[in-house]
Amino acid sequence: LAGWFVFWGYQLFIVMAAVGYLAGITAGREYAEPEWFVDLWLTIVWVAYLLVFLGTIWKRKEPHIYVANWFYLAFIVTVALLHIVNNLSLPVSLLGTKSYSLFAGVQDALTQWWYGHNAVGFFLTAGFLAIMYYFVPKRAEKPVYSYRLSIVHFWSLIFIYIWAGPHHLHYTALPQWAQTLGMTFSIMLWMPSWGGMINGLMTLSGAWDKLRTDPVLRMMAVAVGFYGMSTFEGPLMSIRAVNALSHYTDWTIGHVHSGALGWVGFISFGAIYCLVPWLWKKDRLHSNALVEWHFWIATLGLLLYIAAMWVSGIGEGLLWREYTPQGFLANSFVETVSAKHIANIIRALGGLMYLSGAVIMAYNIYRTIRQPAPAVLPEASGPIVAAAA
Repeated sequence: LAGWFVFWGYQLFIVMAAVGYLAGITAGREYAEPEWFVDLWLTIVWVAYLLVFLGTIWKRKEPHIYVANWFYLAFIVTVALLHIVNNLSLPVSLLGTKSYSLFAGVQDALTQWWYGHNAVGFFLTAGFLAIMYYFVPKRAEKPVYSYRLSIVHFWSLIFIYIWAGPHHLHYTALPQWAQTLGMTFSIMLWMPSWGGMINGLMTLSGAWDKLRTDPVLRMMAVAVGFYGMSTFEGPLMSIRAVNALSHYTDWTIGHVHSGALGWVGFISFGAIYCLVPWLWKKDRLHSNALVEWHFWIATLGLLLYIAAMWVSGIGEGLLWREYTPQGFLANSFVETVSAKHIANIIRALGGLMYLSGAVIMAYNIYRTIRQPAPAVLPEASGPIVAAAA
């Protein structure tokens, strides 16, 4: 019953938020958060989600708690904390929709970027690292490379990530010591992030040959590669001198999408390809060939997208900092937009290719669900939890 409440309660939140946006009923801040009563409803649903998760862990028969569940728990608890603090507000009346945020000015900006960066860190990183730690060993039929490294990865990531938000506010009214603090912790994030990437890829030791024949495992391996690339690029862009060129440009767009589409998207695709046959009791996917098509079309599309944004963004930043001998800006806004024309066409093409891959996946999943179940199913097994030291 609690699980159904979480599912339908979250759907109701999405509808309430969407209707609020269309009606202009929002908190009016940078992220255009829903108003206070919608935030309150989401908090109730999210607490129920936490209780369902904790109840499941409590009822377990296996004494060992696998590391994926550590990441899931950190994701659930920290996202709740971020949501509550960022949306602290005082309603004008219980029956009205208007409220006032408890933060203002530079404090409001810092709170929003503490929220914004860590929403990426704990929603789109910790939650999907949990997927990686379960599905990569499961699909490769190998133990995770190093359980000890996974624990170091977990605790260092959880501690360091929460401090990195101020790097979004370089060259603003935020005190420079706070900007430098965010930059420093962002650079420190290289270590745990790459520790996790190495752990994921090295789990494939002794199973590299499977990448030639299993497109689902290959998709997850590429996802881990994108995780490593985007978590290298993020700390690089947090450095004040680099940020002076990259901020507000398409370079940031390319960086975000390498993480969101390359890491989050591909690891999710891999997990879905694994889960559907298990849940619907099928012995295989409808078509491995369609998974191959999905993999190559989406990968090439994403590479086009990211490369176009790199070129466009760096060019954009250089045009913005060009001055005439008299000290005026040398290029108007329209000229900088015009210079990105070809890059934006390539970006659109890459995005359409990525979307086409997802459509192919949807068709493949539909056909998998519709195909008859085999008379004898392979015996189900849990995750492989043994680990090298």
